Amino acid sequence: MDRFTLHPQLAADCHLLGNLPLSRVLLLDDARYPWLILVPQRPNLREIYELEPAERQQLVEESSQVGKVLMSLYAGDKLNIGALGNLVPQLHLHHIVRRQGDPAWPGPVWGDSPAQRYGQYQLAERMAQLRAALPELA
Repeated sequence: MDRFTLHPQLAADCHLLGNLPLSRVLLLDDARYPWLILVPQRPNLREIYELEPAERQQLVEESSQVGKVLMSLYAGDKLNIGALGNLVPQLHLHHIVRRQGDPAWPGPVWGDSPAQRYGQYQLAERMAQLRAALPELA
């Protein structure tokens, strides 16, 4: 039986926030945007339709929960949610809080400019905020 393993690029670009019942929750290491990524913890997934029906529903619930928390904490103008996978084929859902006037507004965040990594204090503060707002994380 195959086991879930996180794609090396996601591991390199993100910080582990915790786990929900289905998904690993990651914080992308770019301080310009509140940006979480959900990765369903099932092996060899590339597309949402490959999940079992109950797992698809669980992913929608987790996505909604994460989106609501992000918008509540960071008061964005729009929440961008996307599952692109062109560079990282493992199924993962980006949740990005966007604000008018952010560095890439109104365009997409991908490829706009290099990420600005979190500083140690800033990362600890962001992780604590998110963990407090998502007590369901294991």
